[in-house]
Amino acid sequence: MRRLKATISYDGTLFAGYQVQPGERTVQLEIENVLTKMHKSEKVKIIASGRTDARVHATGQVIHFDTSLSIPLDRYEKALNVQLPRDIRVLSVEEVEADFHARYSVSGKRYRYIWNCEAQQSPFRRNYTVETNGVKPDIEKMQAAAQYIVGTHDFSCFCAANTSVVDKVRTVQSLNFSWQGEELHMVIEGNGFLYNMVRIIAGTLWEVGIGKRDAQELEGIIASMERGKAGKTAPAHGLYLEKVFY
Repeated sequence: MRRLKATISYDGTLFAGYQVQPGERTVQLEIENVLTKMHKSEKVKIIASGRTDARVHATGQVIHFDTSLSIPLDRYEKALNVQLPRDIRVLSVEEVEADFHARYSVSGKRYRYIWNCEAQQSPFRRNYTVETNGVKPDIEKMQAAAQYIVGTHDFSCFCAANTSVVDKVRTVQSLNFSWQGEELHMVIEGNGFLYNMVRIIAGTLWEVGIGKRDAQELEGIIASMERGKAGKTAPAHGLYLEKVFY
């Protein structure tokens, strides 16, 4: 048996999320179905660096799986892509040590969140950026608020209330905003993220940017450890899992 690590990209628009769910179309199910065919009906389970929700995209998700097939890695990549639907692509396949784990070996992740601030948003971007109806936030205020998030904190305030995770301490290493044309991009890196954490941060900092909150409020919000103190959860389709670090 060989353990293979694959970096994949997918358009989350038509998926109910990454993880297998009964009766739903998911990224995991599509890939496992192809691998099962390649292994002549032998079930092959894949493990990802983490789940993504419905409509969330990935440009650098990482999975691993064990295979008994001896085909070369470049042919493995091609064989997967030929059979996968076009909204999933395998970017690379490499052989790794048997103790590599796509989830438990992770040292950090990078996410990107995108708002489209054009007065009239292109219909071709509607599934990939969040429309703001022409509203342009003050990114200097958003960046000022971001300084309170960078560092090691209990991020309970930025975690969905229905999570089962007990330890909510995480380290955010960087959080930056930039304009790319009429699109506002937020890029965040950290050693790990709680359920909906990036989307709640995005929603809260957006409120700072449009003047609904002061940047200084972030310090108290984090200290409160209360989800109700933070802003709304930003829409899923503006979020991308961009890179996983090992």
